[in-house]
Amino acid sequence: MEFRIMGPLEVRDGEVDRTPSAPKHRDLLAMFVLNARRPLTVGRLRGLMWPREGGDRSDSLVRGYVGQLRQLVGKDVITTVSGTYTLAIGEDQLDVDRFRSLVQRGAYEEALALWRGPALEDLDPDGERWVETRRLREELGELRLLALERKVQAGLDSGRHRELLAELRGLSTEYPLWQRFRGQYMLALYRSGRRTEALDAYAALRERLDDGHAVEPDSELQLLYHRMLHDDVSLHVSAGPPVLLPHDVTGFTGREELLDQVIGDQVVVHGQAGAGKSALAVHAAWRQRERFPDGILYADLRETTAPSAVLEDFLRWLGCPAQAIPAALDQRERLLRAYAANRRLLVLLDNAADEAQVRPLLTACPTVITSRSSLGGLTEATRVPVGVLSPDDALDLLVRSSGRDADASMRSLARFCGGLPIALRIAGARLAARPGWTVDYLVELLEDEHERLDRLHAGDQAVRSVFAIGYDDLPERAKQTLCGLGALSAPDFADWMAELCGGQAEALVDAGLLEAHVVDVAGQLRYRLHDLTRLFARAQPAPRALPGLVEVVLARVQASRFSLVSGDPATAVATRDIRESVEWLAAERAFLVSLVGDLHTAGLDDGCWRLAHLLAPYLERHRYLDDWRRVTGPALGSARRAGNVRAEALVLRDQGDLHLAERDWDAAHDRLRLALGMFLREGRTRDVNHTRRRLGHVHLERGRLAEAERALLTCLDAADNQRDAADALRVLGAVLHRAGRLDEAADRLSTAIKHLAELGDRHRQADTLLELSSVRLAQDAIPEAREAAEQARGIAVRLGDRLLDAHALLALARVNRAEGAQERARELAAAALAAFEELADETGSGQARSLIE
Repeated sequence: MEFRIMGPLEVRDGEVDRTPSAPKHRDLLAMFVLNARRPLTVGRLRGLMWPREGGDRSDSLVRGYVGQLRQLVGKDVITTVSGTYTLAIGEDQLDVDRFRSLVQRGAYEEALALWRGPALEDLDPDGERWVETRRLREELGELRLLALERKVQAGLDSGRHRELLAELRGLSTEYPLWQRFRGQYMLALYRSGRRTEALDAYAALRERLDDGHAVEPDSELQLLYHRMLHDDVSLHVSAGPPVLLPHDVTGFTGREELLDQVIGDQVVVHGQAGAGKSALAVHAAWRQRERFPDGILYADLRETTAPSAVLEDFLRWLGCPAQAIPAALDQRERLLRAYAANRRLLVLLDNAADEAQVRPLLTACPTVITSRSSLGGLTEATRVPVGVLSPDDALDLLVRSSGRDADASMRSLARFCGGLPIALRIAGARLAARPGWTVDYLVELLEDEHERLDRLHAGDQAVRSVFAIGYDDLPERAKQTLCGLGALSAPDFADWMAELCGGQAEALVDAGLLEAHVVDVAGQLRYRLHDLTRLFARAQPAPRALPGLVEVVLARVQASRFSLVSGDPATAVATRDIRESVEWLAAERAFLVSLVGDLHTAGLDDGCWRLAHLLAPYLERHRYLDDWRRVTGPALGSARRAGNVRAEALVLRDQGDLHLAERDWDAAHDRLRLALGMFLREGRTRDVNHTRRRLGHVHLERGRLAEAERALLTCLDAADNQRDAADALRVLGAVLHRAGRLDEAADRLSTAIKHLAELGDRHRQADTLLELSSVRLAQDAIPEAREAAEQARGIAVRLGDRLLDAHALLALARVNRAEGAQERARELAAAALAAFEELADETGSGQARSLIE
C-alpha cells in the first residue's frame, strides 16, 4: 500500500484507490501520515485534528473515526497497542520518505517524478491549518529546488543546453532570486550562441537585487558573468566535473592491503623507483571515483615542477577565467583553497620531489601525493610505503602483461625482475610484442648481469631510465655513495657502511634508489638496495669503492671478535662487551659473509681471506655452518691466488674446524694435516701447536685416544701463554674423560677453567664447565656436577648464547636424573630440545630426546 501526500492526499493499494472520501477520515489519515510510525494517544489525535479548539470533542468520537478509517485502510496498517494508535508503514510506502531518500542518493529524475504539488494541498491549501504541514512544505520545497538544480546541471554537463532553455526560463521566472537557476539559464543561453541574452539575464537580476535589496549577485554568478564578458572558451565545452586522471593501469595486480589506505585527508604514497606508486594511486582514485562528484585534479610534478603553473592549471579546470587568475603565488594558493572549499574533490599530485612542490597545492580536499621520498616535512600526512611485489603477485602481473601461462620459466623471469613492477611490466610487454619469443629465451637474455638492464626495455619504456631520473639529479657525493653501495652484493647493510661509502644514504632514499629497511638487533638502521638498482649503480663510472672499505671493516670485525677470542692473557673482557659484540656480529653476519665473496671477486685477496678467518670463531660458536662453508671457499682461492702460504694454511685449518663442527672426522683430519705441514715448513711454531691441538680433537672423536693424548701433551709442553695452555688442557681433559681416567680429567679441566676465568673467556669457560659436570657425574659426585652445570648456565644466560644455554640445560637434565628427579629432568631436556631444533642442531636434539623418552 502506498501513501502520497506530495500534492493531494492519496492512498493506493496496487490499482485500487483506498483514499478516504469523508472529510474527517481524510483529516485523521493526514495526521497519521504526518506522524507515521509514531504511537498517538486519543488525546494527541484530538489535539492534532482540532488544534484551535479546547478539546471538547469526546474520546469516543475520535475512536469511532479511527475504527472507521482502519476498516478502510486495514487494521494491520493502523495498529493499536496499550491505548495508542500507530500508522505502521515502511519508508518505501510513503512518498515523502522516498523523495528524501532519492534526493540524497542523487536520483533526481526519479525523485522529481514523485512531486505532484505542495504537501496536502487539498486539505491545507494555505498551509495554516496545521503547523506540521507548513514545516513539511518548506523542507520538501528546498529539496525539490535542489533536485531541480542538480538535474539541470547534469543536463548542461551532458550538452543538452538547448533542450533545457524553456525549463530554465520558467524556473528563473518562478524563482527570480534563486541565483543558481539564473546562472544555469545564462550558461544555457551562452552555449546556445545567445551571449547577449545571457549577459542581459545577469543585468536584469543585478538591477532587481540592487533596487529591492541593495546587494550584488553572489561571487559565483559574478565570476560566470565576467567569464562570459571575456568570452572564456572553456565555457563552450560541457565536459562535466574535471577528471584529469591518467588511464587506469591495465591488469592492476596485488596491493589489496594498500588500496584502502591511499585515499584519505592527506596521504603520501612513497617507495623506491619503479615500485608502482603512481599506478597504485591512480588505480585507487579510479576505484573511488564516485566519492568525488566534483572531480579529480591530477598533476605530474615531474613534468610541471613549478607550483605556480600547477595552480593556474587547477584554477582553470575549476572554472576560473584566465583573466581572473592572480600572478602572485600566495594569491593563487588562496584562490584555489576558496574554489575547492565547498567541493567534493580529490587531488592527486604525482612524482613530487620535495615538500616545497606540494605545500602550495594543499587544500581542504583529500590529497594523494606520490613520491620517492616519504616527505617527512608534511607532518599531517599519513604515509603508505610501497615495496616490491610478493612472488605470487609478481608472477600474476607478468602473466597478465605478457598473455603467457604461469610456469617455471615465468617464475624465473619474475625473479630476475626482483618483484619490481616496472621491470615486470616491461618484461611482459616484450613477450607480448614478440609472440615468437619463448620465455626461456628472454630469461637467457637476462641471465647476464652486465646486459640485464639493457634488455629490460619495451619501446620508449626502460628500467634504466627509471633509475636515471633519480640518479641524474643527485649531488656528486651521493652518486659516489650509490656506486660504493652498488659494489656490495649483501641483501642489506647498516648505516655505518653507508657512511663509509659517502654518507649520503638519506639522499638516496629520497631519490628512490635506496630503501630504509629495519633497525637491527644491534640498534643500527639498515638499508636495502634492489638488485636492479645495484646493477645500475655498478654500470656508472666511479672510482672503485671496495679497497677503501677493507681495513675499516676488518678493524670493526677484529674489535668485535676480540671479545670472543682474546689473544692477550692479561685481558679480561666483561660479559656486556661480549653480548654487544655478539649482537653486532649477528646483525652484520649476512653482510660480512657476502662481503667475503665481493672481495674475492674484486681481486682484494688479502682482505678476503683475513675477513673469512676473522669470522670463523663466531660462525663456529653459533653453528652458522652454511655461512662458514660459503666463506672458506673464496678465502682459500684468494690465499692461493695471492701466493700467501700462511694464509692458505690458516684457511685450511678453518676448514678443518668446519669439518669438526660437521662431525666429518676424515675431512677434518685431511684439512688439518695439510695445514700442519704448511705451518711446519713455514716455521710457525704457535700455529703448529694450535693445529696439533685440533688434530688431537680429531683423534679423540675417531677413538684414537693415545694419539690424541700425545698430540695434546706436546701442545701443552710447547704452550708459552695461558690461553694456549688452557685450550690444550680443555681438550686433554675430554680425552682423559673418554679414557675413563676421571680424576686426571677433572684435574686438567679444573685447571683449564681457572685459566679461562682469568682470561675472561666466558664461552670456553662454560664449555669446559659442561665437560667437568659430565666427569663429576661419572665420578658420582652429583653436587659438584650440579655446581659446574649451573655455573655454565649462568654464563650462557648472561652471554645470551642460546646454543650454549641448550647444552647447559641438557647437563642439568642429566644431573636431575642422577638425583632421581625424573620429571624435572624431562622438563629441562624438553626446553633444551626446543632450542636445539630451532638452531638446527641434530646432535643436540638427539641427546635431548634420549633424556625425554
